[in-house]
Amino acid sequence: MFMTIRHDTVYRYDATVHYSIQQLRLTPVSGASQTVRRWLLDAPGKLDSTFDAYGNVLHTLVLNRPHDEIRVHVSGEVDTMTLIDGRLNDAAGPIPLEHYTCATRLTDTDPAICELAHSVPPLDSPAALIALAERIIERVPFEAGVTAVTSTAAQALALGRGVCQDHTHLMLACCRARGVPARYVSGYIEHGDVDDAASHAWVDVWLAGIGWVSVDVTHAAFATDVYCRLAAARDYEAASPVRGRRIGGLGERLDVTVSVSAQELSPQ
Repeated sequence: MFMTIRHDTVYRYDATVHYSIQQLRLTPVSGASQTVRRWLLDAPGKLDSTFDAYGNVLHTLVLNRPHDEIRVHVSGEVDTMTLIDGRLNDAAGPIPLEHYTCATRLTDTDPAICELAHSVPPLDSPAALIALAERIIERVPFEAGVTAVTSTAAQALALGRGVCQDHTHLMLACCRARGVPARYVSGYIEHGDVDDAASHAWVDVWLAGIGWVSVDVTHAAFATDVYCRLAAARDYEAASPVRGRRIGGLGERLDVTVSVSAQELSPQ
């Protein structure tokens, strides 16, 4: 697929902000499942670029002058590849696989998660991952506005509702409860008329003898060529597209607009 992406983020503050720092993981990299043709990241200040420990592109924006809003604009074009059963055919990566079996604050387990994790056969095949995803969305149907970015997998399961971030964290928690490496993926999706399209989150699970398999838990399906990857890490906090801190500002309003379109690439 040939994907065209536009992503605008605007923070507005009720009072003057005297200092702010933002970490931006808003730049995809070319890899086994995609090739970046063009990418623009525009922000109201100098961007320091590096790679984080997971190999994600990380830009840091520091504003030490008075401001009452921050606007970040992203646009670009990405070619994506067809994946068979979500298989990335990619190496394990720079982080030891054991790291992805460790719980985090957002993916810590409790008895309910352990019960859910063991309600399906061993997680040793792509089909088993889809079975677990189906079980998760049965227990936690999609509903926007009932959880927050700070909500944990256990909280979403207890509530019985959530969004793609919650589904992903639940999948991570279940995989880790069974000792299976899994990582959080942030990115974009073009999914036709589905309401929860555009910005999205899904999971990569490491299967012995196969490698990383990408699963969209929210849709109980393998990731395909309508997905563009931004960052992968142990959970949302380490893969979040935008995270920051500030001094001043009082109340904050956030407006995010994302548009994604995709068209099939012509054969060469």
